[in-house]
This record gives sequence, C-alpha cells and structure tokens, in this order.
Amino acid sequence: MRHKLKIAGWVSVGALAGALTTVSLQTVARGSLAPLPLEELQQLAAVFGMVKSDYVEPVDDGKLITDAISGMVASLDPHSQYFDKKSFKEFREGTSGRFVGVGIEITQEDGLVKVVSPIEGSPAFRAGLKTNDLITKIDDTMVKGLTLSEAVKRMRGEPGAKVTLTIFRKDENRSFPVTITREEIKTVSVKGKVVEPGYGWIRLSQFQERTVEDFVRKVEEIYKADPNLKGLVLDLRNDPGGLLDAAVAVSAAFLPEDVTVVSTNGQLPESKFVYKASPEFYQRRAGPDPLRRLPAAIKNVPLVVLVNEGSASASEIVAGALQDHRRAMILGSQTFGKGSVQTVRPLGPDTGLKLTTARYYTPSGKSIQARGIVPDVLIDESEEGNLFSLLRTREADLEKHLGNGQGPEVKDPALEKRREEARKRAEEEARKPVSERKLPEYGVLDKDFQLVQALNQLKGRPVLVSKTQVIESKDEKKAQ
Repeated sequence: MRHKLKIAGWVSVGALAGALTTVSLQTVARGSLAPLPLEELQQLAAVFGMVKSDYVEPVDDGKLITDAISGMVASLDPHSQYFDKKSFKEFREGTSGRFVGVGIEITQEDGLVKVVSPIEGSPAFRAGLKTNDLITKIDDTMVKGLTLSEAVKRMRGEPGAKVTLTIFRKDENRSFPVTITREEIKTVSVKGKVVEPGYGWIRLSQFQERTVEDFVRKVEEIYKADPNLKGLVLDLRNDPGGLLDAAVAVSAAFLPEDVTVVSTNGQLPESKFVYKASPEFYQRRAGPDPLRRLPAAIKNVPLVVLVNEGSASASEIVAGALQDHRRAMILGSQTFGKGSVQTVRPLGPDTGLKLTTARYYTPSGKSIQARGIVPDVLIDESEEGNLFSLLRTREADLEKHLGNGQGPEVKDPALEKRREEARKRAEEEARKPVSERKLPEYGVLDKDFQLVQALNQLKGRPVLVSKTQVIESKDEKKAQ
C-alpha cells in the first residue's frame, strides 16, 4: 500500500484539486510511453518557428512553450491542468488549508464584498471586522466591478504586508478604513454543534490536510455537549471535494473497519486500486490514528447526509460509501457528478501537471462520473422549491467532460426549460430587499429547510419530499 501511494503521485479527487504524496515524472514515464510521433513533433516545431519569425511582434520562447503545454493539457478534460509557478503555489495553499491574507470568509452582495464571518484569531478578527460588514474598497481599488476571486487576490499577499480595507457597517450607517497586516491563515473546514437536544450537525466545507483532525475534534465536542446523541446530520452541501485520504478517513469514521470505501481504475497499474476503511489507506504520517479518539457510539448513531448539486468528488465518495453500505440516509439533490481522480506530478521545484488518471467507483461498482449520487430522498432547498439549484453547473454541463464509462449519457430535453424558469425566479428574488430574500443559512434551524427535514428523518417524522426534482441519469428518470 505504501509503495503504491508513493507511485500514485498527488492524488486529487476534488473539484478544487487535492494532494496525497509526491513522485518524479521520470519514474512514471519510464516504460509507459509509446514511440514519439516524429511527424507531428516536426509540425509543432515548424509552427513554433513560424510564430517566432512571422508574428507581428517578438514572442518569448518560454511563454510559447508554456502556452502549448497548457493548451495540450486543457484540451483533455475540465480538470486536467498545467501549473505554472503562480498557479502551483495557489494549488498548494488550497489543499493545505493555509494561505496568506486577512482571514475572512466572504460572499458578494450588490457588487460589494460582504463579510460572512471573520476567522477566529485572524488579523481581521483582531481588527474588529464583523459579520455583514461590506468591503467597498481594497487599498485604492473600488470593489464595485471586481469579481469575488479578483477581490480575494487583492486581499492576499505576502506575510507582513499591509492592506487597507474600507468598511461600510450598515447597522451603524458609517464607513471607515481598517489597515490590516497580512499573515498566514489556517482555514477551518469543519463546523458543528448540537442543534437541539439529542441531535448534532457537523458540516464539512472542503477536504483538506487538517480536515480529519478537525472532524475528530468537532465530534468530540458534540459528544461532550450531549453524550446521549440520538442522531447526527453530516452536511456535505456545496463541498467541492479535496483530498482522497481525508474522504476515506471520514467514511471510515462511520463504517466497519476494512470495508471498501472507494475503488479507482485507469491505465496505469497503480491507478487500479481499492481503498478501505482502515488506517493504512488514509493515514499520511506515522503516529496514532486520530479516528481512535472518536466515541464508539459514532459507528452506530443514526446518520443523515445532506448533499446538493455543489457536493462534488471527495464529498461524493463519502456519500456513495455511506449509501452503498446502508450506513446513512442521503437527503437533498443529485450531486455534481465528478467521479474522476487527478494526480499531480511535479515538473520541477515550482511547476506541475494535474492529470486525470482514473475514474472512481462506489463500493457497489457504480461510476458517478457525469451522473452524481442520487439521494435516497430528494429534498428542495426551501419550502418554496429549488430556486437556485438548477442554475448550478454540474459535471455533465462542462465542456469536454469525461464520460462515466458505463454507457451513453442521456440528456434531459426539459432541463434547459426548467433552468430558464429558475433564472427568472432568481432574478425576481434578486430584486427583493436583502431582508426579504429567502437564502438558506446552513446550520440555522429557522433558515435551513433541508436541515429541518434531515432532523425529521432522524426523528421518524414526515419529511417534505420534493415534488419537482428530476433525477438526471441514464437509467433512472423519475420525479419525486
């Protein structure tokens, strides 16, 4: 097992890629490449020469070669990618759960950046930023007109560097500047609490290096607060995935030891593998298994898993394993459908290649690539229905997406019509005052319709099943 993991490269199963171990490109390439196509390579060299000699202005050699590599890899599927120095650094930050910035969770509202929550102990937290604060300016740049990702990039930087945010605090009706010194931030991918006596809620927002340890700590806190837990909700909504080993570990927390969690299959011998609910399949370093600290009751506590169209890859592995082993009821919407594994191979000290190397399969052998996990019970986002879910992009919507290898895909001809109706409803909702918009707040009982339905399921009470959702797969076409 250890040998196979070393060969496998940095194994990623997330819509936002993840990493497991390292490998040299030469080791993998040795003995596995067919003879090089000389005629095509000569043509590539000829094009390179023409661009260098004939283009309207001089072009840098390195840029031409880098762009050629990027284009070659990007043409394969939506998840394969060449990492230059900058993108490789961002990739590593994303999987480690660490980055340099001010330390706030944000969203966008009316073209401005809204603070969802300052990360406890972060520079933003110490500077007094509050939930619902609006950021109108970052240094000298107005936020209006920036995308969320552009705003994030402007707030990140080098440790010790300062950034000035102009804040509008609505409840005080005033604007003021705050100068914050950037530092390394450790994100928390696990939240949880006792939502009412006897019932716990634990949410995973991404599978990162620290997720397993944070998950164990949160479960311990919940059981300490209520030792006689009658039911638990595992919330994987909008979890884009991440590290394979973290997904295997979270699955193993609820499953009997040594049962199959997920299997993979690809061209390379090492891509054909079965991951089981045992420490050797998820522990990255020597030392005690953190799952051993979990209360024994976690193996048998009644469990509901919440998923939606934003639940992808690693979160689909967990939902699929718990569903196939009948350990949990899956509630929500059909998931994203990213059933492929990416391996990241370093090409040097600061560049790399993320390549799709395998499909993954649930314990029963189902591929969910471009299909997703179908919940046991379909539940809408709100009592009024699914306002925004149809507008979310799923794997099957992505250009050049990989097929699932288990037969042709069947497109739903009525899907675009339903999406157009959802667009109109979303536009109507956006025109309402912020206080009247019915957006779910995960973990808040009076604002989280699906969580209430999950608790009803655990209590044996009636659940409000969706009357409109349609399962989008080749072998199951029905409304619930």
